[in-house]
Amino acid sequence: MTDYRIDELARIAGTTTRNVRAYQDRGLLPPPRRQGRVGIYTDAHLARLKLVGSLLERGYATAQISELLTAWETGKDIADVLGLEQALGSRWTDEIPAHLAAEEVADLFADAPEDLVGRLVALGVLRREGEQYRVPSPQLLNAVLELLGYGFPLGKLVDLYENVLPALDEVARLMAETGAAHIIDTHGSAWLPDGAELNEFTGMLQRLRQLATSSVQGILGHALERNVQALLGEHIARVIASDSGGESAPANADRP
Repeated sequence: MTDYRIDELARIAGTTTRNVRAYQDRGLLPPPRRQGRVGIYTDAHLARLKLVGSLLERGYATAQISELLTAWETGKDIADVLGLEQALGSRWTDEIPAHLAAEEVADLFADAPEDLVGRLVALGVLRREGEQYRVPSPQLLNAVLELLGYGFPLGKLVDLYENVLPALDEVARLMAETGAAHIIDTHGSAWLPDGAELNEFTGMLQRLRQLATSSVQGILGHALERNVQALLGEHIARVIASDSGGESAPANADRP
């Protein structure tokens, strides 16, 4: 289970630290665990925060959300409540975020314009946290660094990621909506799992994660194969055509 400080929790949930504290004051969010004077939040807090945000977006007032959560918690076992929140809010990647000192980031991108590093931060590849940077996806950063080693310009790589990210978000949205529609069609719009149903639902979510990521990876691999082969074929055809033209020119020049 991941631990978060309040600023990190708010950023990941897409809200503000002020809102987090307000939700705590109104009983919508459980208090954090204390380590000295620092409050430590968990994935369960993140899941609850996302749930509250989702209900607010759907037009519920905070008082209504409080009543809804209270009624749910009093009508169901608290373990079921926390279990459902944990299932909904658990990470869909096994990748562990890393941290780099600001000096390390400066060294890695010493030859890059400052605005490009700023774009990496804006796109979420790097996240500034005081005197260090959080790297949500070390695999992505390592791929960028390796491509830089092959001579790819950082600007081109940032442009590529910026163009690909909305398409990936759209794929994820379509897959999530398909899964949600299936659950609603099967159980009804007011269904909430508990007990044995919760275990089954959690297992299904975990399996959906595996199926979604593996299928997208496979489809992307086939798409890359088709496109690389097509581009390579076009390049070879151009080279052959160019060579053929170069060989015929002297022969034509010798003719009267």
